Amino acid sequence: MIRAFFLSLAQLGDPAIRRVLIRSLGVTLGVFALAGVALWYGMRAALTGWLGAQADGWSAAFTFVVELLALWLAFRAVAVAVVGVFADDIVAAVEARHYPHALASGRPVSFARGTAMGLGSAARVIAVNLILLPLYIVLLVTGVGTAAAFLLVNAWLLSRDLGDMVAARHMDRAAMRRWRKATGPARFLLGLAVAALFVVPGLNLLAPVLGASMATHFFHRRQA
Repeated sequence: MIRAFFLSLAQLGDPAIRRVLIRSLGVTLGVFALAGVALWYGMRAALTGWLGAQADGWSAAFTFVVELLALWLAFRAVAVAVVGVFADDIVAAVEARHYPHALASGRPVSFARGTAMGLGSAARVIAVNLILLPLYIVLLVTGVGTAAAFLLVNAWLLSRDLGDMVAARHMDRAAMRRWRKATGPARFLLGLAVAALFVVPGLNLLAPVLGASMATHFFHRRQA
């Protein structure tokens, strides 16, 4: 996993990967910016009749707090969903440099399928974390329990999402299900490594792209 990380880090300058990084960061941050603007206008409209001129300040404060919570809880979901749409370009770039035989036999993932996989990833992340939200709240009393549970849960979710980004180029759906079952523990370690990147300031912005690249190395090294 360490080797996969450094190989992925070294390839960030690849033009194809750089394009995906810039595009995905722009879309991800744009989603949060638009959501924040919409929330501010909605709160302002709701509070103006009650608070008058003070509505702007209260709306801004509320929006700021909600955006911080959203970035903590949902950044991973949105970022991986967005990268999932463009992931095939990352996988192809890694295969072109390190696994040319796999590039030749791979089948490009269509934009429609990539989008469906990205939206499915986001839906799973949001649903699972909402279901577990009461547990996260209870674990706050432990000091570290909430962060640990959040990390482990999202490592498990990432292990599927990242693996599917690569496997979809080389397997049909039935084969992908068998591959998931056969590689569960190892994929969890991959998910854990990438989930840890999401909590490191700076690296968290690169984590979705690094994760897709690391997953490509993981897939082909296990296939070898």
